[in-house]
Amino acid sequence: MKISKKDALAWFSFFSSLSEEEEILPHQQEIIFSVLSQIEEAVENEHSRLMSEIKGLKSLDGRTYYVGSDDKFPKGCRSCLTGTGLCAIRKTNRCNLNCKFCYDFGEMEVQPPIGEGMWEIGGTKFRAEDLPLLFSAQKKPTGVSYVYLEPFMEIEKYYPVIRAFRDAGVYQHLYTNGTLANEENLRALGESGLDELRFNLGASGTSDLVIKNIAIAKKYIPMVGIETPMTPEFYSAFQKKKDAILATKLDFINCAELHLNPNNIANYEGENLYMYRHGYVSPVYSRNLTLKLMKQADDEGFDIAVHDCSDRTKFARDLNLRAKEGGWFGSSSYASEFERVPFAAFLPILRDESFAFLEEEEMPKGFGFGDIVL
Repeated sequence: MKISKKDALAWFSFFSSLSEEEEILPHQQEIIFSVLSQIEEAVENEHSRLMSEIKGLKSLDGRTYYVGSDDKFPKGCRSCLTGTGLCAIRKTNRCNLNCKFCYDFGEMEVQPPIGEGMWEIGGTKFRAEDLPLLFSAQKKPTGVSYVYLEPFMEIEKYYPVIRAFRDAGVYQHLYTNGTLANEENLRALGESGLDELRFNLGASGTSDLVIKNIAIAKKYIPMVGIETPMTPEFYSAFQKKKDAILATKLDFINCAELHLNPNNIANYEGENLYMYRHGYVSPVYSRNLTLKLMKQADDEGFDIAVHDCSDRTKFARDLNLRAKEGGWFGSSSYASEFERVPFAAFLPILRDESFAFLEEEEMPKGFGFGDIVL
C-alpha cells in the first residue's frame, strides 16, 4: 500500500505512544513497513537525482560508488566489498574523545576489555604468539582492520601484531581520530607494515593538528585517508579547510553515511531520518552531503578518491562477506540495530511540509486509522 503522509503521521504518532511491551500485530506491521517504504523511496529518489549530476561517477562492481582516481580508491574497501574482508581486530576499549555520533556514546566507560595480552580476531581471543597457529589453520583474509576504540591509546602494543600480519601477506588498515598521532608513532606504524591509515577527521572537529598528522602519516604509510561520518559540521569545516586537507596529499575520503543506534540516536532528535532496507537508520542529510561533496570533487578535479560509503554500501558488504563465508543465496548479517522500530524518531520527517512522498493512495479497507487493525 502507498500510505499517505497524513495517515503515516497519524499511525506513527499512535505507535510511538505504545509501551515497549505492547505487541505489534501483522496488519499493523504492514502499515509500519508501508510508512518506512514511502520515506525510503522518496529519499532514494533524491539520491538518484544527485547522482545523475555527477559526471565522473564510478562504481565498484555495482557495490559502491566513488569519484576520482581508481588507484587511490582504498584497498581496504576493495577487500571489504569484493574480497574476504572485513575481518575486525579488536584490542583497545578506551578513547580520548567523546563524539556524539559514536556508536558507543554514553557507554564509553563501560566498554568491556578484550583482556590483558589478548586480541579479539573474528570473535575469538588470541595472544600474539598464537598468530602462526591461526595462519596455518585457517584461510587468511584478504584484509583486516584494527578497530575499537582508539588504537593510539596504546599504539605500541600494535606493532608486533601488524608485523605478523605483514609477514603473512595480509592487507591491513587502522582507524584513528588522529589526535594522539605523532611523527614517532606514525613512523613506527609504517615500519611495522601498516598498509592504510584512516583518520576520523570529524571526531576532532576537523582539527588543524589532525590535518598536520595526515600529512606526516603520508610520509610513512602507503595509503592514507579520511573516514568520517558525513554531517553538516564536517561538510562545512571541509569547505573552510579544503586546501589544507588536500595539501596533505591524502589518497581518499570515505564519506560514511551516519547511521544511528540506541546509544546515539537521542543526539539527533528532531532530524529527518529514514531506514534503509529495514536496517540502518540515518539522517537524510548525511548521504545527500556525501553526493554533493563527490560532485564538487569531480567538478574541481580533486586528486583523490571520494567514496560514497553509504548504507547501501554496508548492505553490499554484508552480502559479499556472507557469500564468501559460504552462506545461502540471499543471506546477510545486515539488520536493524533497534529491537523495535523507533517510531518517534520518524515523526519529524512526517511533519516536515517540505518532504513529500512520491505517490499516495487511499488506505485499503480495514487499514484506516479509524478501523480496528489486527
